[in-house]
Amino acid sequence: MAEAQRSSDPSAVEVVNQLHRSYDQLREQMGGVIVGLEDVIEQLTVALLCRGHCILEGVPGLAKTKIVSTMASLLNLSFRRVQFTPDLMPSDITGTDVLEEDRTTGKRVFRFIEGPLFGYMILADEINRTPPKTQSALLEAMEERQLTVGGQNYQLPNPFLVLATQNPIEQEGTYTLPEAQLDRFMLKVILGYPDFNEEIEIMKLVTTAYNFETKQVLDGE
Repeated sequence: MAEAQRSSDPSAVEVVNQLHRSYDQLREQMGGVIVGLEDVIEQLTVALLCRGHCILEGVPGLAKTKIVSTMASLLNLSFRRVQFTPDLMPSDITGTDVLEEDRTTGKRVFRFIEGPLFGYMILADEINRTPPKTQSALLEAMEERQLTVGGQNYQLPNPFLVLATQNPIEQEGTYTLPEAQLDRFMLKVILGYPDFNEEIEIMKLVTTAYNFETKQVLDGE
């Protein structure tokens, strides 16, 4: 009986309808910027609406960064891109304590400087090119949506989404993602090459004055 009452609740039905309309609007807006990749856009949209992290795998030039930045603008979320490199340190993405002088007291105190992880939507570009030590800095953030630095806990923004990319070729100098890291991702989305007609459409878009004006669909709240 309780299940029947919940299923017939007008407010619950309206929430579902609103979600469906927002989903359709997101796909429509993404289609105005990205040519093809309908399956990729669908999987990414579903994951984001479920607050799940994603890995986008594809060779360079398939609009991985463009997809993420466009989605961030449609959701009105701050977008931060981190280029993962072999010399990247954990503090480069989490933030660090900086010693500075308090002018009122003359004493030196530590002040925490937030890293790029303190954003709503994080693009971890080529995540497999940084050592496991730096990759591990994402584990707590992706699972608990908080960071512990210098014994202090810092809450991350809500929603907090990590979208990582990796190149399936050119594996020299890369690091295998640990199982614990892979477990944090809801989906691994594979990007393929556009077909002939899609390539023609892409050429038309980039060689003309075409400029699709995206409109915000949702916000963080």
